[in-house]
Amino acid sequence: MRVFSIDMRRSWVVLAALMASAVAFGSNEAPRVTSRIEPDSIMIGDRFTYIIDVEKDTAQEVAFPEFEADPKGGIELIESHPVDTVSRDGRRLHLRKRYTMAAFEEGRIAMGGANVLYADKNIIDTLTSNEESILHVATFQIDSTSHAIFDIKPQKTMKFKFREISDYLLWALLAAVILAVAIYGLVRWLHSRGKTIKSLFTPAPPEPAHIVAIRALEELRDRKLWQNNLHKEYYSALSEILRTYLSGRFGVGAMEMTTDEIMDAVRDIEMPTKSSVDLIEVLRDADLAKFAKFEPEAEQNESDYAKAYYFVEETKPVEQPTEEEDVQAVINKIK
Repeated sequence: MRVFSIDMRRSWVVLAALMASAVAFGSNEAPRVTSRIEPDSIMIGDRFTYIIDVEKDTAQEVAFPEFEADPKGGIELIESHPVDTVSRDGRRLHLRKRYTMAAFEEGRIAMGGANVLYADKNIIDTLTSNEESILHVATFQIDSTSHAIFDIKPQKTMKFKFREISDYLLWALLAAVILAVAIYGLVRWLHSRGKTIKSLFTPAPPEPAHIVAIRALEELRDRKLWQNNLHKEYYSALSEILRTYLSGRFGVGAMEMTTDEIMDAVRDIEMPTKSSVDLIEVLRDADLAKFAKFEPEAEQNESDYAKAYYFVEETKPVEQPTEEEDVQAVINKIK
């Protein structure tokens, strides 16, 4: 017979609380404690309920036991339920505490009596129920004499049947046909535009610097910055367009240069003198507008825009005529 022990956690906090609540009142009759198990016969691993009932006076204080969470004696606590008030008759209270537990060892397990701590006036004592709860735990009996144990059967290889994959093949064939038709249509569409499939995956060549600059200048004109007294923003954008163009067209690091440094750099570049002069004038006006809060007149704003535009036009690369264009030019001269 194995006995399951109950650990009562008598902390000083619990003792002080009981004494404080019971010192002013008292009762001549001590609480009555009973305990039972439901059900008292289970299979190994099953759960059961351990019930403790206490009948006491309202002035008396009781503390129910706390079981260890770890398995002990084959019993494991699953859940400790709150205390319920079953009934009340005048000053008499009927309290009930339930514990859900599980048993993991077979045999006859003696739970013993339930220990309840109580306080009355200046008395603190432990009451134990008279009932000794016995739990019977049964296990499964395996008759090895009447049941033969066989090894695991080997894997069977089933015969291949075409109908098992016929549906998948039909869908795959249909998808291949649709894909082939789509590719053929794409190739025809690209061929009509003088392109190939390879061109779809080839990144487009970068645009010439003058194309980018002209487009940026036209967008700047449409923003109408100086017309709305945004002179600093207008000249900042105009200066950035020209510096970006110099970097892309001539390889000059104009974005990090001052106006004087740009002037020194363009001296070594072959370009019309007027173009270099116009460039420096626009950049100097931009410096005044950005750093000296200079607000040019409308005519000067238009003039600086025109200088920037024609600077790009006059310094962009000269397109060389192709061989066909040369032949056509000779034929035109003969005519």
